[in-house]
Amino acid sequence: MGLKSYTLLLACFTLLGACSSGKNEFDATGNFEADEVVVSSEAAGKILQLNIEEGQTLKQGEQIGYIDTLQLYLKKKQLQYSIKAVLAKQPDVATQLATIQEQIETAKKEKTRFENLLKDDAATQKQVDDLNAQLALLQKQYHALQSSLSTTTQSLKSEVVPLSIQIEQINDQIEKSIITNPVKGTVLVKYAEEKEVTGPGKALYKIADISSITLRAYISGDQLSALKLGQKVTVMVDDLKTTSKKYEGEITWIASKAEFTPKTIQTKEERANLVYALKVKVKNDGFLKIGMYGELIF
Repeated sequence: MGLKSYTLLLACFTLLGACSSGKNEFDATGNFEADEVVVSSEAAGKILQLNIEEGQTLKQGEQIGYIDTLQLYLKKKQLQYSIKAVLAKQPDVATQLATIQEQIETAKKEKTRFENLLKDDAATQKQVDDLNAQLALLQKQYHALQSSLSTTTQSLKSEVVPLSIQIEQINDQIEKSIITNPVKGTVLVKYAEEKEVTGPGKALYKIADISSITLRAYISGDQLSALKLGQKVTVMVDDLKTTSKKYEGEITWIASKAEFTPKTIQTKEERANLVYALKVKVKNDGFLKIGMYGELIF
């Protein structure tokens, strides 16, 4: 055998060995993802404080900054003084009714006195009748004044109601001016800075809990029967120091219907196939990143 023939034969064996070693040692592939939350402003104004940096870990409910509320505070003070001005117009019901009440009590005493005089023939029936008419008139005046004062008081109170509601709205706006982190996680992207002017719905930062991360992979219909929710599987990722790094994962979701293979799959033949998506939850040791490629063994 010549040297040329020997070299060709050796190349063929090397190629066959490479093809053999290139055989897939995994059942599915995919990319890591997390539930990302874009936190937006709920108020309008200048950002006076925003204490976050990309990569920073935040707790749920942690206050990280606030938006200028001076104008809201001044508007609230204006409404409070308006309420005081309206309530100051309320009549002093007790004082105004007390005057007529005294007249009624006096008329009752006079009526009693003249009724006794009438028994002794020291007074006339007309005098008693006149006192009865005077007493009845005073009682009608008392009830009429009481009704009028009550109407006036209720009317003024009704004027206060919309002002009080406006104060509640301002209190809500002031509360929403305090920037509170809604979920536990790591800041992925910071969109705003202190001294910038923001508005309702404008993004401030993006956050995600990456203490546990999800591998979204795709399997064929033939593999579907071998998997179930809650099943433990092995997830592998490339590592420069070792051949691969292994993690234990748990299947948390399997798609209920098939879809065409995503375009991230390399060959057109594979993209033409129907596959089922699934999610595998993996505890993150800090090495796993969103978008990283992973392999699945089950």
